[in-house]
Amino acid sequence: MALERLTQDGFLTTRLDEVINWARKNSLWPMPMGISCCAIEMMATASPRFDISRFGSEVMRFTPRQCDIMIVAGTVTYKMAKVVRKIYDQMPEPKWVISMGACASSGGMFRSYSVVQGIDQFMPVDVFVAGCPPRPENLLNALITLQKKIEHDRTIGSLFHKEPIFVADTPAPRSAGQVA
Repeated sequence: MALERLTQDGFLTTRLDEVINWARKNSLWPMPMGISCCAIEMMATASPRFDISRFGSEVMRFTPRQCDIMIVAGTVTYKMAKVVRKIYDQMPEPKWVISMGACASSGGMFRSYSVVQGIDQFMPVDVFVAGCPPRPENLLNALITLQKKIEHDRTIGSLFHKEPIFVADTPAPRSAGQVA
């Protein structure tokens, strides 16, 4: 019914936040950090059977300056953690992180002095994917979860002033000196 009205009137109204978030959530470009065995499952999501391109994420770039989501798949050692953090810092804002697999999320079966017990110790993580190794469906589920999170972000304030802008549902009461 709304589309028929659009063809009659010729315009559509919406909030700018919703348009920006719609564009962001449907065009996530992943930065694959395939460090160990979980990387094979991450690569499988691009195959025709699982088809990550349905979610607008088929453009896997290996340069951080063109990506907005980092998928860390595999065991991260303390030596590698510095590299992962450096690549994360090179990504433009807004950026998100998916921790894929038990090793990236909690160190997995490696309880040693050289393995980081979860990448959330040195960088913010938005979605954790369980499994050893997790199936491609789990990564797609994490991508859907991240899209839902992005859909409800407040973007206008962070774009212009680097601070959130809150819009009240009801208009503020006018004082006696204000003119309508």
